[in-house]
Amino acid sequence: MLKRRNVLTTSAASAVLASLPLTALAQGKKDSLVIGMTLEPTPGLDPTGGAASSIAEITHYNVFETLTKINSDGTVSPLLAEKWEISPDLKTYTFTLRKGVKFQNGEAFNAQSAKYSFERAAGEKSTNKDKRTFASMESVAAIDDQTLVVINKELDPDFLFLMGQATAIMVEPKSVDTNATKPVGTGPYKLDVWNKGSSVSLVKWDGYRNAAQVKLKKVTFRFISDPAAQVAALLAGDIDAFPRVTPRSVAQFKNNAKFQVLVSGSRAKTILAMNNKKAPLNDVRVRRAIAAAIDRKAVIEGAGDGYGAPIGSHYVPGGFGFVDTTGINPFNVEKAKALLAEAGIKTPLELSLKLPPPPYARQGGEVIAAQLAKVGIIAKIENVEWAQWLSGTYTNKNYDLTIISHVEPFDLGNFAKKDYYWGYDSPAFNTLFDQIKNSPRPADRAKLLGDAQRMLANEAVHGFLYQPQWISLANKNLKGLWKDMPIFVNDLAALSWG
Repeated sequence: MLKRRNVLTTSAASAVLASLPLTALAQGKKDSLVIGMTLEPTPGLDPTGGAASSIAEITHYNVFETLTKINSDGTVSPLLAEKWEISPDLKTYTFTLRKGVKFQNGEAFNAQSAKYSFERAAGEKSTNKDKRTFASMESVAAIDDQTLVVINKELDPDFLFLMGQATAIMVEPKSVDTNATKPVGTGPYKLDVWNKGSSVSLVKWDGYRNAAQVKLKKVTFRFISDPAAQVAALLAGDIDAFPRVTPRSVAQFKNNAKFQVLVSGSRAKTILAMNNKKAPLNDVRVRRAIAAAIDRKAVIEGAGDGYGAPIGSHYVPGGFGFVDTTGINPFNVEKAKALLAEAGIKTPLELSLKLPPPPYARQGGEVIAAQLAKVGIIAKIENVEWAQWLSGTYTNKNYDLTIISHVEPFDLGNFAKKDYYWGYDSPAFNTLFDQIKNSPRPADRAKLLGDAQRMLANEAVHGFLYQPQWISLANKNLKGLWKDMPIFVNDLAALSWG
């Protein structure tokens, strides 16, 4: 029903727009850009203060910068750190920082502000979702203005990558309390205006060290959650690009010469998350029954319009140490029924299914609810806004089931967080994860990563669904869009009009 309604709405919009001049397609707007986004950032524009990836989509690498930079292909290169040296035991990192870098309030960026940023992220009052990473720093020392030494308690082969994520941004001590509404960083753009519920505009910061290389003077992010409205805005030229657009919108743009269609790989995991601490989901047999009731291919078609690859654990094809675990809990309706009976569950079993706004969740929820119904589980769908999901599901753990995409590449550590919203608490996994982090030899680490994937699959911690592919639609003349998306950012300084 939802699919048909969206198609009709889009068709009607297209008919109306057919008579509009096509000059709106960003011609003449050579120093400005309008980008579409599905979700507005919540609760603010400081990526150290909230878990929503939409925060980083606006501010990461644009307003705020990190010591290292993650590139489209997943490699890591210098950013605020010019270079670094790593000790033989892989625990000590000596960063040489760029000279002459300023924050947007005029204060100097140096090793002291970097030390402050990391210690704040690890602090008792920290709300940083990657607090564990910074708490694992045994010491952070500012040797001089340009030399920062970080000694980790344990080795982490992904450390330089983690230092390029949005949670590792450099912040200026005097501005941290207002970064959510008035962000101050070292990046090429600064906040112009935030029209709540509508848009955020950034303007080029002339004090940026490489300002001459930044082509766009103003970039506006417009928030459009409805798939039909996304299409209409693109066709009308109201927006120039829509990274990670709803896949259902793609068909009508593929043969339109005015647009480019980019299909990007990802490190994201779309899952049917289960609250492992709530009965009856604290029984592995019930979780396995739910996993067995799910036809992943049907979910990929319904939620992602076919753009995705099935996964059986919290790891994706292409990741280092990946093993295929889709055969551990295969789609099997009769097995699901038998597992529920073995667990003493009398059907129908009612469970809440909280669905945040993205279409992959809302559309996928309809598919999964229908599949669960066939084994006697009634998934009571509750559509929630993003702020509700963050407060009710993520923070207060008030849910049975929810559909969500976890987009961070190296996030197996979430399963070792005792108070994480999944309610998963396994001493065996914690031990295994510690071994992974402390294994310097790639072959050993790959084997342990495989063991971790199999453990999560066997325990059916979640209904692991699929690795999504992200679709970006843009004016054909826009240059510099990322081909692949190991993390969610919009690297504005790399963009220009051709």
